[in-house]
Amino acid sequence: MNVNKNKWLKIIIPVVIVCLIGGLWLLKNAQVSETRQESQVGSSNPDFALHVAEKLDLEQLKSYGLPIVIDFGADSCIPCKQMAPILEAMNEEYQGKVIIKFVDIRKYQELAEGYPISLIPTQIFIGADGKPFNPENPTAFSLNQYVTKDTSELVFTTHEGGLTKEDLLKIFEAMGVQ
Repeated sequence: MNVNKNKWLKIIIPVVIVCLIGGLWLLKNAQVSETRQESQVGSSNPDFALHVAEKLDLEQLKSYGLPIVIDFGADSCIPCKQMAPILEAMNEEYQGKVIIKFVDIRKYQELAEGYPISLIPTQIFIGADGKPFNPENPTAFSLNQYVTKDTSELVFTTHEGGLTKEDLLKIFEAMGVQ
């Protein structure tokens, strides 16, 4: 009986040691992965800074798989000034859930090229899938949708004018943001 006990101990002890080492390895790698993700989607990452300066890499922003709101305005525009604190607060509160950008088109006119902007502020909404946000009822949010003439493919979803925090929250909810 003592021989059987020794055999079991010789088997169980190495198995327990391997399990402990494996568990520690998994725990450490999970923490490293979480740290990497936080550094990718965090306040230190310039892709998540509110103000855009000189470059707006939409493909890079889409690669995060998050809804995107780009507000085209100007620091000297009254409705834009009214929205500024809302955008700042929402950018901080929804960091890692929504990418919120502000482009001053008086300073960086070239960044507005290719977007349907006829007045400021104008917000562009892009879903987490990288495609223009397509709500069931765009008029409920006062959104404009632009489609191609030949295929009727949705190209842009925009809002013209200022938005309140409540308006943005309703849009975020429709975009699937928790």
